[in-house]
Amino acid sequence: MDFAGPDWNDRTVPRVSQDHLDARRRQILDGARACFARHGYEGATVRRLEEATGLSRGAIFHHFRDKESLFLALAEDDALRMAEVVAEQGLVQVMRDLLSAPEPADAEHPADWLGTRLEVSRRLRTDPEFRARWAERSQQLTDATRQRLLRQREAGKLRDDVDVGVLTSFLELVLEGLVSHLAMGLPADDLGPVLDLVEETVRRHRRSA
Repeated sequence: MDFAGPDWNDRTVPRVSQDHLDARRRQILDGARACFARHGYEGATVRRLEEATGLSRGAIFHHFRDKESLFLALAEDDALRMAEVVAEQGLVQVMRDLLSAPEPADAEHPADWLGTRLEVSRRLRTDPEFRARWAERSQQLTDATRQRLLRQREAGKLRDDVDVGVLTSFLELVLEGLVSHLAMGLPADDLGPVLDLVEETVRRHRRSA
């Protein structure tokens, strides 16, 4: 009997399902997010990443080439989730989520973005190579913001005396300012009214007759 044929191999070699691979990748990203937020990029050693993810370095780097690739994938993943919020609720809602305190029982709480976003901002200032790689991936948040604003304008909810590109840049600058504020550890409890003002600034106001 020929045991070398494809039928025999299919019966004896276990195939890892895509669902399993996706779940393992999510496990790594979730653990790495907490690790980078707690220790920063430099402090997130391989040993700490192993502890945070509950996986060996071999398992981690089977999915990601190196720590740089892992962090970039994490930042890209968070940017995608932020873009989804922007598409539904706008960039100001992302800022509100960054201000909100994370719920310990909810690993998917949007405030988990803050640690990654702070580390991205730091590395953009200090690491030209990372800045070049990140530029290729950060456009999705800008695109989501612009498309949201265009929809708001079509619905008559957005001011029409300023170009959408200018409003997009304005909101992105406010976001970066907020991240810098939080990175310096400055008080943030009273910033809700500031975001109300930002939202009011881009909203269309109907003139009274």
